[in-house]
Amino acid sequence: MGLVLNIVGWIVRLAVVLVILALMSSCTMLGLNYASLDTENKPEARPAITAETLGEWESGRADLLKTFETVEYGPWPSGLAVELVDRRMIDPDLANGAGTLEELTIRVGSGEGARIFHVALALPSGNGKSPLIISQSFSSNCEAFPGQPLTAPDGGSCEDHDTMPGFVSSIFGEFIALVPADQYFARGYGYASWLAGELIPDRDGDAQRIMSAMTGEGVTSPTGAVAGWGAGISAVIDVLEQDPSIDQDRIAALGHSRHGKSVIVAGVYDRRISAVIAHQSGFGGAASSRSTTGETVKRMIHGARAFGVIKLDGYPHWFDQTFVDYANHTEDLPVDQHQYLALLAPTPVFLGNGRRDVWSDPNSTYRMAEGADRVYELYGTDGLDQSGMQDFNPAAAISYYIRPGGHSITQQDITAFMDFLDAALPQRNEVPGEPNKANVSP
Repeated sequence: MGLVLNIVGWIVRLAVVLVILALMSSCTMLGLNYASLDTENKPEARPAITAETLGEWESGRADLLKTFETVEYGPWPSGLAVELVDRRMIDPDLANGAGTLEELTIRVGSGEGARIFHVALALPSGNGKSPLIISQSFSSNCEAFPGQPLTAPDGGSCEDHDTMPGFVSSIFGEFIALVPADQYFARGYGYASWLAGELIPDRDGDAQRIMSAMTGEGVTSPTGAVAGWGAGISAVIDVLEQDPSIDQDRIAALGHSRHGKSVIVAGVYDRRISAVIAHQSGFGGAASSRSTTGETVKRMIHGARAFGVIKLDGYPHWFDQTFVDYANHTEDLPVDQHQYLALLAPTPVFLGNGRRDVWSDPNSTYRMAEGADRVYELYGTDGLDQSGMQDFNPAAAISYYIRPGGHSITQQDITAFMDFLDAALPQRNEVPGEPNKANVSP
């Protein structure tokens, strides 16, 4: 019997090793190497943006946006009904009385295709209007605000919901799920968190079915989940547009990883968004679609099969089918992500990166920022006002940031987010502090 148990134990260990090796073979998913900081000897963003004047850029903006809709993201959802179904107070004394926590129930669409999702809204105490950060999350509101009687994704109460295992935050950072409301309150910010998968499930097949059901007379439904999730941010803004406690001129959209992609899309279409934080957005976000470093578009779309056995899924549902078709020949794409970042202009954008997160390709992200700089300058901003990948300037209109570590949200990131927002959304007549220079040594 003991021999059998030993054999089983070794089989389990071997399986774990194979999974780890599979992840390693997918390149740098585990963060075991470092992103290059050399951008001088790398391909420049192309096609180059050649507009000489703001008028010239703006005259071609609509056509460029249409090209991205056609070949990458699909259409921006329009005509969808948005309704605030319910709003209830959860905790009037959040963070030891520094603020409040409410829950919003939002319906998007109508009829059988309507979707409902829940937003945890944390606002600082006081009589003034607060700037608001709207953030999409991988986690439910139960993990974002643990111990609070919010609604779980299955419709039950968070009190009966299992919390995220501790090893997840050990790998992906303390704040991959948890919202440090006390820190945001201390800097004057409100925070709205919601699980993107409640609106459109992050599953191939289910996502397309849900998006297709959103269509109707006068309605343009999304064909890619990234654009659909981005529209969810607009829905949150819609229901809060008349809220007297929120400063409508200071609304930021924040997303990490796949949700870093969707906040960029939201910022391009919804100009009520005054600042965008796209943290480690990778391919289909701020990284070059032509790059062969890290995850790559092909891997993101099609996944892979390590050793011919272990299937690593792709995410074709994030994008329009045309982008899926381009995955094997991205060199033929007529556009690249520097042009999409330029479509954000002049909205301030923070592009967060980790030195070990080669998976998200920090190097090509910086080169895309360089390519977008021309348009930001046409709008009269300073654009990418830094000398290299390590020269973080939170006050720049294109603020590129890189820190040690991998694909995660850490305390250093939270501080950088707020330093950027203090410059992008000045409030209370406060002068933003000195730029936070990131230490990116390995």
